[in-house]
Amino acid sequence: MPLPPLRLGVNVDHVATLRNARSGERPDPVRAALLAIEAGADGITAHLREDRRHIRDSDMARLKAEISKPLNFEMAATEDMLRISLATKPHAVCLVPERREELTTEGGLDVVGQHNLLAPFIARLNDAGIRVSLFISADPPQIEMAAKLRAPVIEIHTGGWCDAVVDGHADKAEAEWQRIVEGAALARAAGLEVHAGHGLDYQTAETISALPEIAELNIGYFMMGEALFVGLGETVRQMRSAMDRGRRKVASRP
Repeated sequence: MPLPPLRLGVNVDHVATLRNARSGERPDPVRAALLAIEAGADGITAHLREDRRHIRDSDMARLKAEISKPLNFEMAATEDMLRISLATKPHAVCLVPERREELTTEGGLDVVGQHNLLAPFIARLNDAGIRVSLFISADPPQIEMAAKLRAPVIEIHTGGWCDAVVDGHADKAEAEWQRIVEGAALARAAGLEVHAGHGLDYQTAETISALPEIAELNIGYFMMGEALFVGLGETVRQMRSAMDRGRRKVASRP
């Protein structure tokens, strides 16, 4: 049975990062989202951080109102973010760890250690009809707890693997890759939908697209950097081509 097409979610956070450098209104992350969708993106991701360093509350409201594809609302598990997400009603919420001093999300959410905190959040989002995703490392205890918490989706943090690939640390890259392969298989067997993201570029996106368990990739920083040189539409098209090449490898296996 053929696999469904792999979905591409484009994260527009860093359009807002550039905008906020001058505290103005341009470049507009909503315009970037619309361009990405026109070029073939299946959805838009935006992370409303507690310190509002890039995406603003008004951005989330406009994204929900103006885009024609699903909105994936990344957020920390706080009461303030829960209130905003329930008011915004995005297609999906991805719960992520967040520390104010970090430059970017540095690791997966510790769902094992925080299950008592996360359980009511997930329940309320589920009850509101919002699909819940947990951004976790590809570790068996985290995956098993995600399933117990009744989150229908996990997003595997691919940052360690991607960094090792870029830095040329072959042994580390291989070890991280095997964790992802095994984690994706375990999660799918547990009935979870499996997404992946963080640090992906054309090369690593093509590689991970060959895993049949992966249903969606969420990519932002690399694509916004590439867009400076070739335009956002062309970047989306090239990323889609890389993902399609990876997916064809699944179909060609005996």
